Amino acid sequence: MEWFTAPDLWLSRIVFQRGLAGLYCVAFLSAALQFRALIGERGMLPVPEYLRRTRPRQTPSLFHWRYSDRLFAAVAWSGAALALALVAGAGDAVPLPVSMLLWLLLWAMYLSIVNVGQTWYAFGWESLLLETGFLAVLLGNDETGPPVLVLFLLRWLLFRVEFGAGLIKIRGDPCWRKLTCLYHHHETQPMPGPLSWFFHHLPRPLHRVEAAANHVVQLLVPFLLFAPQPVATVAAGLMVATQLWLVLSGNFAWLNWLTVVLALTVVDASPLTGAHPRPDPPLWYVVLVVAVTALVLARSYRPVRNLLSRHQAMNRSYDPFHLVNTYGAFGTVGRVRDEIVVEGTDEPVPHPGTVWREYGFRGKPGDPRRMPRQFAPYHLRLDWLMWFAALSPGYARAWFGPFVERLLDGDRDTLRLLAHNPFPGAPPVLVRARLYRYRYTTWRELRATGAWWHRTLVREYLPPTRLRDPAHRPPP
Repeated sequence: MEWFTAPDLWLSRIVFQRGLAGLYCVAFLSAALQFRALIGERGMLPVPEYLRRTRPRQTPSLFHWRYSDRLFAAVAWSGAALALALVAGAGDAVPLPVSMLLWLLLWAMYLSIVNVGQTWYAFGWESLLLETGFLAVLLGNDETGPPVLVLFLLRWLLFRVEFGAGLIKIRGDPCWRKLTCLYHHHETQPMPGPLSWFFHHLPRPLHRVEAAANHVVQLLVPFLLFAPQPVATVAAGLMVATQLWLVLSGNFAWLNWLTVVLALTVVDASPLTGAHPRPDPPLWYVVLVVAVTALVLARSYRPVRNLLSRHQAMNRSYDPFHLVNTYGAFGTVGRVRDEIVVEGTDEPVPHPGTVWREYGFRGKPGDPRRMPRQFAPYHLRLDWLMWFAALSPGYARAWFGPFVERLLDGDRDTLRLLAHNPFPGAPPVLVRARLYRYRYTTWRELRATGAWWHRTLVREYLPPTRLRDPAHRPPP
């Protein structure tokens, strides 16, 4: 059955599966370490309340059967452990059906988390991980060569990721067509990294080269993924180089690394490693792969229609299982950066001389003298949503009030999400939030002050607020 497998890409399969399992592990760790404050039973958007408003058909999840924080933690930590086992090669150490079952279990557990995660999990890379993870179920293990059809579906997914992102840019903000978006992007992106300040200060002609190169790689190169080798490998290499540039210049959770892992399935290393012929696959496996390929192609109709639409939407899933989705990002680039600064005080009545102490977040800008940190591929969900909240209070309407209440209550799970709690002994009496305009400092300002940011007050975001029922405050 020579038509069914691609023995030349055996190494690409191994690298892809191990890399994907590593990213699954990061995703499950992100869930395990953050869920109690965000969606736990006492979280800002509790899962039990969400489940009462939804049905299993709308949001397939094992938590419709039963939910508790203990069960959620068990699922998240079990997912991380299983992913680590697959990184270590467990999928190749067991029979093909068992390997497929392990990958399917990993996908089902993460689907169960995403489908109850609400706004905290409304990111394109969640759907991308699920769609990629579902295809990984069918990629097989060392008992068979990687199926050509599954490799084609992975290229089709990579094409949609890159081409969708390119189209939404060229159709969106005029600065992409003028090649000027990178004048602003490194400063206004959701979560800058440690090198973002330096990227921002590159010469403007180089920023124009960045934008032009982005258009080439996202609008033209994706078509070369379906060309014969070695052209397809060169195309994948260009995508990998672009994604690594993005890794260096910002924090986008596992989006860039997952795109790199997808691109590596295209790379033909056989001139260096040789082919790896395996026995013919079992008939049931061939039938299953053909059937799922037909299903994915059929369900690609709506994503393709979206790609071709003048009103293209980005990061949309068309079914509750996230099997075939549409992707894209930064159709619009902000020209200024606003940040919400959250402060508290232990004085019961605020006055002009009140001392307000600032809470520090792990990833988002706060203290102007604090250099941005590298967190990707780990995902800081609260920090990302704070960026959206600064764009418009509407993005935070459901959760910002509960977040402030938990600061006033001294909630330990919420405080663990922060880098600095200015009230270690007892929670504050009042909490307020103010909106600041941030910009990168110049080279001269950095040398003179040691500050990476300069900020100016814009307006009040939330007036001083206290607990509605102080009796609920825990003892100090």
